[in-house]
Amino acid sequence: MIAIETFKRELAAAVKNYDRYVVCLQKTPEEFEATVTSLLLKAIKAYESRATGMRHGIALDKEVTVILSQSDEARPLCGIYFNLSSPYKKESLPKTVQPFVEKLPKPGE
Repeated sequence: MIAIETFKRELAAAVKNYDRYVVCLQKTPEEFEATVTSLLLKAIKAYESRATGMRHGIALDKEVTVILSQSDEARPLCGIYFNLSSPYKKESLPKTVQPFVEKLPKPGE
């Protein structure tokens, strides 16, 4: 059974990077650490209960993805990724609107 302490180095690095580089109005660094800890527990559970032939355990929310990947060693690899977004990102078109695609005439027409 894998314990959360197995990945304390990765957890500490993610919290440090969040505090230093990520601007987020919704979570303090302490709330972020609690969120990542919860996601890490979910990823461990998914990893340990994965089907035969599957190599990963993944847990995510709107802002963070945690993935555990099978490796050649007993300890799985752990990746913690920030799902970054911007308030300046353009909204996509509604599903009822089709983008305009101009058709060019074929040569000789």
